Amino acid sequence: MSKNSSRTAGRHFLQIPGPTPVPDRILRAMDMPVIDHRGPEFGKLGRRVFDGIKTIFRCAGSVIIYPASGTGAWEAALINTLSPGDKVLMVETGHFASLWKIMATKIGLVPEFIASDWRSGADPAKIETRLKEDKTHEIKAVCVVHNETSTGCITLINEVRKAIDAAGHPALLMVDTISSLGSIDYRHDEWGVDVTVGGSQKGLMLPPGLSFNAISDKALSVAKISKMPKSFWGWDEMIASNKTGFFPYTPATNMLYALAEAIDMLHEEGLENVFARHDRHAEATRRAARAWGLEILCKEPRHYSSSLTALMMPSGHDADAFRKTALEHFDISLGTGLSKVAGKVFRIGHLGDTNDLTIIGALGGVEMGLSVAGVPHKKGGVQAAMEYLTAQASPARAAAE
Repeated sequence: MSKNSSRTAGRHFLQIPGPTPVPDRILRAMDMPVIDHRGPEFGKLGRRVFDGIKTIFRCAGSVIIYPASGTGAWEAALINTLSPGDKVLMVETGHFASLWKIMATKIGLVPEFIASDWRSGADPAKIETRLKEDKTHEIKAVCVVHNETSTGCITLINEVRKAIDAAGHPALLMVDTISSLGSIDYRHDEWGVDVTVGGSQKGLMLPPGLSFNAISDKALSVAKISKMPKSFWGWDEMIASNKTGFFPYTPATNMLYALAEAIDMLHEEGLENVFARHDRHAEATRRAARAWGLEILCKEPRHYSSSLTALMMPSGHDADAFRKTALEHFDISLGTGLSKVAGKVFRIGHLGDTNDLTIIGALGGVEMGLSVAGVPHKKGGVQAAMEYLTAQASPARAAAE
């Protein structure tokens, strides 16, 4: 681009693992006059989103919607169910699991961290072993991240549930789905999760600003004896108001219009089709990475994320310098490496409202960026992805779509 130019033509490729690009339909849904949040029109909107969001979490119980980031929903999950000094078992799967642990410490809980190398999801066997050792049931909750956004590794939540049951332990199971909800198969009720944390700006295709707690009957029961101080985050007042479609305080009205539209869009495509699309784009990205000769941070194929792929840089090359080059030359934003992997990893987001051409364009930007930045790699990553996606686009599938 000329130094005299103040405009970049075309659209920016936002390929970070969230926030994701917001579809036009959702932007139009948000573009509404603000309404009376105590009036009957709002009550209808509220009931629509409270019922609709349950279908995304796949739960029958309450889902609380906060005007906050996912960090707020982390805090809400902890303070509504626990008491000061309670022990919680957490797993160091990456940067965001570490932040949740730091929060637990700050609010007066006693987290115990199972260490990992950040290259896989949580190990259910280690969770089971630790819970079996806890004969007096001092551990009150097990907190895990479903999709670790910093590493591109998922934890198999159904296996964690089985581990807790095998240990015969009464601990609550809390799961962060901030970067997996609406992108990767998730089943709150079927997998026996007690509190699921979610956020708006990833698979739900919304701007940042909403977060969620999906709650089991067991969590509601335990909440009655929680001694953690709470006000804004308290479940009781929210649930009471939500029954009629309202909130105990001013909600993010226009974001709720957007949420209603996002839920409709996910169901129009079909959740199973949404998950299959993310699986397909993730595999295309991994095939490109292998063709380039770059190592995937997640070393356990069972734990590969369908929301993002984190790639390791060759020795002696800085990931942030490469990201800067790709942005300057090809107008593509890639995710940075966080804390332990800062400068060593870049992340390609492939979640949200993406299609095959979006992914090919993004991978093209990465491959060209690697060349311009002088990062050692082999050519042909985009071609490998194209061949895979072409093979997947069978006539039967194309006709069905």
